[in-house]
Amino acid sequence: MLNFEYYNPVNYVFGRGQIARLSSLIPKDANVLLVYGGGSIFKNGVHKQVTDALAGYDITEFGGIEPNPRYETVMKAVEVVREKNIDFILAVGGGSVIDGVKFISAAAKFEGDPVDILIKRIRILDNTVPFGTVLTLPATGSEMNSGSVITIDKTQEKLSFGGPAVFPVFSICDPETVASLPKRQVQNGIIDAYTHVLEQYLTYTHDAMLQDRIAEGILQTLVEIGPDVAEDPTDYKLAANFMWCATMALNGLIQKGVPTDWATHMIGHELTALYEIDHARTLAIIGPNLYRVLFDTKKDKLAQYGRRVWNITETDTDKAALEAIEKTVQFFHIMGMDTKISNYTNDYENTADFIVKRFEERGWKGLGERQNVTPDKVRAIVEMSY
Repeated sequence: MLNFEYYNPVNYVFGRGQIARLSSLIPKDANVLLVYGGGSIFKNGVHKQVTDALAGYDITEFGGIEPNPRYETVMKAVEVVREKNIDFILAVGGGSVIDGVKFISAAAKFEGDPVDILIKRIRILDNTVPFGTVLTLPATGSEMNSGSVITIDKTQEKLSFGGPAVFPVFSICDPETVASLPKRQVQNGIIDAYTHVLEQYLTYTHDAMLQDRIAEGILQTLVEIGPDVAEDPTDYKLAANFMWCATMALNGLIQKGVPTDWATHMIGHELTALYEIDHARTLAIIGPNLYRVLFDTKKDKLAQYGRRVWNITETDTDKAALEAIEKTVQFFHIMGMDTKISNYTNDYENTADFIVKRFEERGWKGLGERQNVTPDKVRAIVEMSY
């Protein structure tokens, strides 16, 4: 097992009716910026729950955070924070809103050009505006981690940043908020969480036994509940397990002491930036083909995954690994994912050239757990995904 430190200061508040606890979690004298997305929180009653819980607080609202939050939009919120001397931010929404608030928190007090946080991947260590979250869409785990991904419209780039100073102070996670979600969003959330686990699990065999078993347990649970919760998000049992799985998939626990990949995400982010394909769907497109191109270095772990998660009985490692990839693709299809770029755009012929050029310009010459996802392999993966 690799050496590690595990730091996670988030107060995770889970269950029915927990939004009412907001007033005990935010300082009474706080000047609060309430940040949300497209307005679904007005339709599902979450906005009223939040404002009722914060009656008497000085609240400024900022809506319109996009799926794949835009730098240009969150910078408008940064201006509000500075102008109104906001000293606490509340993100109410899914991973995109929370990611956007992480950037707002970091940028509001940043000395210099805030875009450098993204371009230079500056690690945020201090000097932020504290924030909490009310999660309404399980998927990214952003409610219990310190990572964020922001899209810069001007350059069509989707870039990540993070650091110990951008953990939420608290996150309220009420599974009843899942009930009103559209089927597509639930499907996306299941596959996003599933692929988060795969990125930390499908590497190479190691001796961190517990991490593997926890990861496999999350995967098995998502396979079991995924189709049903997408059909009936009002089922509290299913919604609760979905929400907790999504958090556990990326709260840092299963990645400690083990190698991790993340090349699928890096390539997938480019597809979202280029074609506005839903994040989870880019992962479903790229992941299986990355496993095929990197088969020789991943096959042992793929075979383990197939046997433990999919109950594959094949004893030959290569055959079991290949079957595991196919089982994964079948699950993605069951969950409503199209797995080719051409399912989403007709303008895909130069996609590999564009992504490879981007990676070379950034100096990304070797991604993945072995740094062996070289530009030629990126090209092969993307072309296989057409």
